Amino acid sequence: MKKRRLPPFSAVKAFEAAARHLSFKAAADELCLSPSAISHQIRALEDYLATALFRREGNRISLTGTGRDYAGRLSQLLDHLDDSTRAARAGTHGQTLRVLSTPGFAARWLVPRMARFQHAPAIRLHIAEGAPSTNFSTNNADVVIKWRDDAEEGVDVVPFIHSARYPVASPALLERESISHPRDLLRLTLFRDEVDDQWPAWFRAAGVVAELAEGDPIYPNCEYASTAAEAGLGVSLAYEAVVGPTVAEGRLVRLFKATTIPFTIYAIATKATRRNDPLIRAFRDWLLAEARQNSATSKSILVAE
Repeated sequence: MKKRRLPPFSAVKAFEAAARHLSFKAAADELCLSPSAISHQIRALEDYLATALFRREGNRISLTGTGRDYAGRLSQLLDHLDDSTRAARAGTHGQTLRVLSTPGFAARWLVPRMARFQHAPAIRLHIAEGAPSTNFSTNNADVVIKWRDDAEEGVDVVPFIHSARYPVASPALLERESISHPRDLLRLTLFRDEVDDQWPAWFRAAGVVAELAEGDPIYPNCEYASTAAEAGLGVSLAYEAVVGPTVAEGRLVRLFKATTIPFTIYAIATKATRRNDPLIRAFRDWLLAEARQNSATSKSILVAE
């Protein structure tokens, strides 16, 4: 049997992390080492291989051609090692599934349905600050509920929630304000989106030529806007698929029939090499089934036509 010639594993980990981040400091933070230790490990690996892996220009580094090829191969090998280790641990300790999502999606969509998932006790839900990362080397997740369905290299992305948007407000606000026509919304506080604001599109769909006030609050995402609307602070342009249960419970009220054009708002992301793991597959199938059921049974009570 051929004897393996393997480099020092600690040096391999240091190099792969530094190559991925193109930063000794970021690699040190990931591996809980000092940047000096990372540098020494990489020097040792370069000595072992008798070739340079990085170009060093002051405080900046870049990969050599050999370094780039070696880093790509190592990342694949370490991913497979990680997958194999998880599978081995699952056989003896019981598998868990780490799911990363935004707080709004977790609170309004996922958690209320979780009891219907057969393997719910295996779920470990983590909440992201901002957009959830799909870098499975660093995000400590098995499944990520990501915004939209943009393709990503090495990531399996399955779209699963499509939705249109319509205005919602709290019952308390509706008691204070008289709203009978879409143009009535123009005198109220409208919560705007920092990116891809769709109020202009909704007013066009409602047949209203609108000039929106410049002083309206701007939120980084629709989840914060829906929470503010629920508190009676203004009107949110909410995604039907997300606020449907809140509307059904009466905590928010849908305003008018007009909607924006539906599009994919959430997708299920997993590392491509793990898309067929049994628990990941079961969770993905359940999410898709719940989304289909939600779409089929979605009903909203209108406060005005």
